[in-house]
Amino acid sequence: MATEGGGKEMNEIKTQFTTREGLYKLLPHSEYSRPNRVPFNSQGSNPVRVSFVNLNDQSGNGDRLCFNVGRELYFYIYKGVRKAADLSKPIDKRIYKGTQPTCHDFNHLTATAESVSLLVGFSAGQVQLIDPIKKETSKLFNEERLIDKSRVTCVKWVPGSESLFLVAHASGSMYLYNVEHTCGTTAPHYQLLKQGESFAVHTCKSKSTRNPLLKWTVGEGALNEFAFSPDGKFLACVSQDGFLRVFNFDSVELHGTMRSYFGGLLCVCWSPDGKYIVTGGEDDLVTVWAFGDCRVIARGHGHKSWVSVVAFDPYTTSVEESDPMEFSGSDEDFQDLLHFGRDRANSTQSRLSKRNSAESRPPLSRARTHTNVMNATSPPAGSTGNSVTTPGSSAPPPLPRSNSLPHSTVSSAGSKSSVADGAVASGVSKFATLSLHDRKDRHHEKDHKRNHSMGHISSKSSDKLNLVTKTKTDPAKTLGTPLCPRMEDVPLLEPLICKKIAHERLTVLIFLEDCLVTACQEGFICTWGRPGKVVSFNP
Repeated sequence: MATEGGGKEMNEIKTQFTTREGLYKLLPHSEYSRPNRVPFNSQGSNPVRVSFVNLNDQSGNGDRLCFNVGRELYFYIYKGVRKAADLSKPIDKRIYKGTQPTCHDFNHLTATAESVSLLVGFSAGQVQLIDPIKKETSKLFNEERLIDKSRVTCVKWVPGSESLFLVAHASGSMYLYNVEHTCGTTAPHYQLLKQGESFAVHTCKSKSTRNPLLKWTVGEGALNEFAFSPDGKFLACVSQDGFLRVFNFDSVELHGTMRSYFGGLLCVCWSPDGKYIVTGGEDDLVTVWAFGDCRVIARGHGHKSWVSVVAFDPYTTSVEESDPMEFSGSDEDFQDLLHFGRDRANSTQSRLSKRNSAESRPPLSRARTHTNVMNATSPPAGSTGNSVTTPGSSAPPPLPRSNSLPHSTVSSAGSKSSVADGAVASGVSKFATLSLHDRKDRHHEKDHKRNHSMGHISSKSSDKLNLVTKTKTDPAKTLGTPLCPRMEDVPLLEPLICKKIAHERLTVLIFLEDCLVTACQEGFICTWGRPGKVVSFNP
């Protein structure tokens, strides 16, 4: 496995790798990049991102691809394993001045062969709504940066809605927008709607409805990524303070939390059945958190640098028992399962009419170094540095109760949530290969003091401008508790494969039906044909 920065490694760049499903092959003629194919100088640039949408046209080739490289944004027909990529014919290309695209998201609900709605977030804080088919620029939100001046770290359409979208910033705030409303010409004033442990939600106080509809202030430091649950009801957020926070989106209630072993959490995704959340970050670990029990049930190790991407493969992930939350299929399929749409917009407006009288001022902007993250809908794979590790996709038998903690010294705080619990054992059994051998040499917590999670949090966080409840968590006090179990207290997932597939750090990992797509910071988007899906074609 290559380390971040690409030191002297024995592993050459791989063009194929074998998993339990079979052989995955790199399709060199299906590689997307800038038209001149010159590697991009990634120093100081925002991570390369990739978004897909299917236009449901009759041609059978309805996939479209959007990616950002530096100041550039491209929109192509994605031909996948079927035909060679034609880089000379982007449908749309945009070059921005003074700011860079940082993230983007298509509205799958409204996409047609004639029109598609694409949201683009920028390093200076703005969000743009464009139609790359009609080549129109519809609206610019936060244009004067009166709402938030920090970098946009994640932007997503609210599931099931044609008009609502959520935007996260490096300031630690999230904002709910409606594309049909304007932002106003003055800085918004807010009223407190709900407050809880390390979060607060405010409504926008104005005579007429304007954006943002809601402002969420979450944790400390940058909010690096968020992801909606498959049913659209819950929202998982990961922050630079090392916390995963899971909210009920409509009721604005905190469902549960988890803290990294150390350092910030950079990426998050849900399992296709909505039962598990997987995170990755600066502790070089992949952490599996059970949604129902609100606790860590396993950790994936073997990475030698920050984990930048985590994703489930919905096409090979098996759900053992029948469950009403079960889902597998395409984005278009699961849009049919959502029941929000206009109702959610109406319920948002009704919530806005029930504001509290408490008034607040905008919180301080706390900029953080943005590290590569990914918005993925899809057993988890982690991207670290320029290597991919895959814990696997078929489930081994459940853990026997007797081997839960053979070499551990469980603290009194953590003993109540021992992995001997049957529910946890069965949950872990859905994930890959388990290692329960002696781990104290490599994974004792003292190995990771070099990047201790709370060392760089701003001392200004207690400023009166920030109404978030200040229950600062001492990492030393949470270690060994259910919030952050020690390494020896939970099963470890062993990587099934570990391959170096790029020279630069990986920033994208997306699973499609006949291939998987990766992207590295050099600006190359690669297609890996699934076993038996590779089609030979002329470039």
